[in-house]
Amino acid sequence: MNYDLIVIGSGPGGYVAAIRASQLGMKTAVIEKAELGGICLNWGCIPTKALLKSAQVFDYALHAADYGITVKEKPEADFEAIIKRSRSVAEGMSKGIQFLFKKNKIDHIQGFGVIRPGKKVDVTDSSGNVTTYEAPHIILASGARSRELPNLKIDGKKIIGYREAMTLPKQPASMIVVGSGAIGSEFAYFYHTIGTKVTLVELLPEIVPLEDDEVSKQLARSFKKAGISILTSSSVESVDTEGESCRATVRTPKGEEIIEAEIVLSAVGIKSNIEGIGLEEVGIRVEKDKIRVDEFFRTTVEGYYAIGDLVPGPALAHVASHEGITCVEKIAGHHPEPVDYKNIPGCTYTHPEIASVGYTEKAAKEAGYDVKVGKFPFTASGKASASGAKDGFVKVIFDAKYGEWLGAHMIGENVTEMIAEVVVARKLETTGYEILKSVHPHPTMSEAIMEAVAAAYGEVIHI
Repeated sequence: MNYDLIVIGSGPGGYVAAIRASQLGMKTAVIEKAELGGICLNWGCIPTKALLKSAQVFDYALHAADYGITVKEKPEADFEAIIKRSRSVAEGMSKGIQFLFKKNKIDHIQGFGVIRPGKKVDVTDSSGNVTTYEAPHIILASGARSRELPNLKIDGKKIIGYREAMTLPKQPASMIVVGSGAIGSEFAYFYHTIGTKVTLVELLPEIVPLEDDEVSKQLARSFKKAGISILTSSSVESVDTEGESCRATVRTPKGEEIIEAEIVLSAVGIKSNIEGIGLEEVGIRVEKDKIRVDEFFRTTVEGYYAIGDLVPGPALAHVASHEGITCVEKIAGHHPEPVDYKNIPGCTYTHPEIASVGYTEKAAKEAGYDVKVGKFPFTASGKASASGAKDGFVKVIFDAKYGEWLGAHMIGENVTEMIAEVVVARKLETTGYEILKSVHPHPTMSEAIMEAVAAAYGEVIHI
């Protein structure tokens, strides 16, 4: 059974690549062993945002009096209903991918795909039957899974990963979250908000350690104010799961502590799914757990490509989608630009939200730039005050010599929606002056971007 293109994996890299290939006239098949949409739609981006929205609504209900609303009975979080809604949202999105496949005449092949020499793929179905497919172009997009630490083995019951965190049978009274990246911080916020006692443990000196230092410190303040316990420069050395609860031995700057909790959530990163898919047999080179590719995602063996979490770069859904489109357009003979990894936005959907792109202030200085830095707090924003969301700020970094917009870092309400302005502006090589002279609507949270730029250039009005 021959195709022009076979994609292994139907996540945001794989299914997007397949649809673009079909648009460009290729006969395309996607091999998927589980649900269409991959981890993102089924166990990642989408269902977690559904959980976080429920937490946000519950938080609003608890603080209704702050907005002049009287709620006569104290709201309660229905954990089972929250989980059910999240799963329903994920199922709806997966069905949407089925529709898109039919619309674009893409064949969905259910099973586990293993690449073979000669541009072939063996697919084993649920009954153990193996069928071989061929195509001159094969894209690997099999994604990643939770990374396990040697001393923190996931058992799915007391020590869990992100998948189990989305489908627990009952809400735990207490939880230790190990790792404060986007996944760990989002789950810490969700579970704390609906009433679980949460301790967040981070090995590095700051939570969300990839963010600008000021953003990390602001989120820590917001979390602590809300009641989340934070241990930085700390590590979970071992977890005793023999009793009814977990007893975690945590090494902290003050010495070892024993912390008890019902559940330990391991959120220490991800591991690429590169095992057992035929890389060694075909001769595709792997370096540091990632498949080696060029700027158009060609592996070291002609006709085989890799995208998404399998290759170096940010492990983000929107990155995988962009890589998939770039890869397919190059295969089709177009002339796409290589992905600009210096202009990739990152978002964390805690409360307050975090969004960033480009250099941090520290990284810009280390790269040798003379910088102009502007910062505008949401305490000075009329829209933020009216919304009851004054935590946070917008921080911008410019090259003092040429005006290049080096980076932007935001923490606050709806900043994940605001960051796109910066991404587009940087793509168009927009200067700070042009942002200053672009009229922003009032009252909006997005005014803070203009005000932060004005602060960098000594023209800020409202602080």
